[in-house]
Amino acid sequence: MTPDARPDQSVPLATAVQPANTARLTISCPDRRGIVAAVSQFLHNHGANIIHSDQHSTDPQGGQFFMRMEFHLDGLDMAREPFERAFAAVVAERFGMDWHLWYSDRPKRMGLLVSQYDHCFLDLLWRRRRGELDAHIPLIISNHELLRRDAEMFGVPFHVVPVTKETKPQAEAEALALLKGQVDFVVLARYMQILSGDFLREVGVPVINIHHSFLPAFVGANPYRAAFTRGVKLVGATAHYVTEELDAGPIIEQDVARVTHRETPETLMRLGRDVERQVLARAVKAHVEDRVLVHGNKTMVF
Repeated sequence: MTPDARPDQSVPLATAVQPANTARLTISCPDRRGIVAAVSQFLHNHGANIIHSDQHSTDPQGGQFFMRMEFHLDGLDMAREPFERAFAAVVAERFGMDWHLWYSDRPKRMGLLVSQYDHCFLDLLWRRRRGELDAHIPLIISNHELLRRDAEMFGVPFHVVPVTKETKPQAEAEALALLKGQVDFVVLARYMQILSGDFLREVGVPVINIHHSFLPAFVGANPYRAAFTRGVKLVGATAHYVTEELDAGPIIEQDVARVTHRETPETLMRLGRDVERQVLARAVKAHVEDRVLVHGNKTMVF
């Protein structure tokens, strides 16, 4: 890869479909009558055509209301910025909404952090190349050199930021400098470092992690050996948003695979890694498509 190669562009997408002229609106607010009607009427009045709508209330009597709505922009009667200002004034303020609007012609920028395990890392790169994941990958950061060639095969800039116990603050500062302003979210594709609270606050975007078990079981080092010792009948994986409390952030996606007494630690690991990459891919896809709404330490995944 030449130094001036465009990131994430050197390998063409095999099956990518150009995004439709759509927008995705997500809403969280206290539940009350008339929310759906007000949003739908506003969109209708301005020429938008609703194509998907999902909603959930924690309690219709004073609970929290969540909505994800997707709509075509072809008939919109105003530019995007005035449209957003009008929605804020006419609908959002009236209902006390926490809302966000994302346009499909602007793919989210995903920063990847990885150490030496390549299964989740390569799976995301492959899905991106195949057009299964509508996200742009501007850079990859690793604390090891091992996966540079793989990253360059996919045309993504690869940065090595070594981490030791003594240099962790400096390493995090260097990673932050690389990520700042370049990404809309970060994925830890088996990045074997614990991120500090300072890093999570400074990065300023959601961080998604894949955990090698069906949380909260078998945390820590060598989980598949621990699972083998206990004679488990299931292995699993959990994808979650990262918070300062280790492996306790809001869960986005989970899955398990059945196993038997015939497994070895090695076959458990192989089965577990298959689950890990599938769970992480589903979590990332849900986040990219604005299907995940966080409420406290829980998520609604539409």
